[in-house]
Amino acid sequence: MGVLPRRWGDPGTVRSLRHPREVPLLAMCVGVTLFAVVGAVSRAYSGDPNEPLLLLSIPALVYFVRGQLYARQRVNGVRITEAQFPEVHRMVADAARAFGMRRVPEAYVVLGNGVINAFASGHGSRRYVALNSDLFEVGVRSGDHDALRFFIGHEVGHIAAGHTSFWRQFGISVANVIPGVGSTLGRAQEYTADNHAYAFCPEGMQGFRVMAAGKYLYPAVDFQDIADRARTDTGFFVLLVNLLSSHPVNTFRFAALADRGRPGRIL
Repeated sequence: MGVLPRRWGDPGTVRSLRHPREVPLLAMCVGVTLFAVVGAVSRAYSGDPNEPLLLLSIPALVYFVRGQLYARQRVNGVRITEAQFPEVHRMVADAARAFGMRRVPEAYVVLGNGVINAFASGHGSRRYVALNSDLFEVGVRSGDHDALRFFIGHEVGHIAAGHTSFWRQFGISVANVIPGVGSTLGRAQEYTADNHAYAFCPEGMQGFRVMAAGKYLYPAVDFQDIADRARTDTGFFVLLVNLLSSHPVNTFRFAALADRGRPGRIL
């Protein structure tokens, strides 16, 4: 990936942070979906009333799922605003400004029930990030602000890179149900978001240990030890687990964060 840019808001900033395999993989996944849709239209014209109608309903299904997910965050989550968790709201605004975004995405804290997670999505023209309460506590309750900034940079990076748009989600919808196809693009997108997070708050990289050990044990974890195991903990089943996962396995991901001279390992 080379040296990450230090000036933000430039037209090439997001492009330079994108994993080099992401665009070719996106083209492949969109091609799979288009091939399926064209085939469905052809079968519909030939008189087949079943499978074509199912495939042609995918845009409505994607719209419905995104809308329902957004509504769930709004009615169940805690909205992060300038009045409520103002310091975290500034982190979201700072990330959006760093990546040259015109609008600051909405942000919510949602009940995690012990799960360390966060995600970004959208509905219509709105974009938002949701942080599970267990991850949120790492920054707010435990005081590791850099770690929280890193994770916020990751999720806002997904939005800045276009990963949350309706048309993109529709374009890869068929590929997502084929094992190892949509998930491979997903791993490239995660590396892209990690690049955004590192560029936004490199000192927060150590906070990524929480994804391996949880919010209580992670300060005692050796980050480099996990990264080094990407070279030693290999084999068929490791590659299979990685292939079928929408996120890179932790050892590959830690290695990519530790070595900024190479893009993350996809396969």
